[in-house]
Amino acid sequence: MSTPSSSPAPMSYKNTPNRSVSVRGVTFVYRQLGPDDGVPLILLNHLSAVLDNWDPRVVDGLAAQRPVITFDNRGVGTSGGSTPDTIEAMARDTVLFIRALGYDKVDLLGLSMGGFIGQVIAAEEPDLVRKLILAGTGPAGGPASTRSQASPSRTPSRPS
Repeated sequence: MSTPSSSPAPMSYKNTPNRSVSVRGVTFVYRQLGPDDGVPLILLNHLSAVLDNWDPRVVDGLAAQRPVITFDNRGVGTSGGSTPDTIEAMARDTVLFIRALGYDKVDLLGLSMGGFIGQVIAAEEPDLVRKLILAGTGPAGGPASTRSQASPSRTPSRPS
């Protein structure tokens, strides 16, 4: 017969408390779970998404072996400030947020618009990004974004 363990149950994303950090006078709200050591995985969300748009089962699975951080972009959800009007500005905000948390190396998972942001960060801050994972996204406005509309037997022509 075994006795029940007295150790606390693992934290789940659905009950992880919000935290905040001030970045140049703007409060960014985030959640962090998983172990304290290792390269953190920063989750970059889709257009107008907030912390609660992440599926707790997905985040819990990712956080089983590594630190995972989600956050509300500036002007979205519970973060302060005004929403930036460019992907580049969102990428700059994300870099400042990551640095404010004290990280100098992260992995990024970008979902939809978050993938656009992740690509800009990886291009502009290559020493910060160890790995970039893109999900449900593509290049912003590039020729590849038209491929899904093209006939499978035809490659879209590129402008000269």
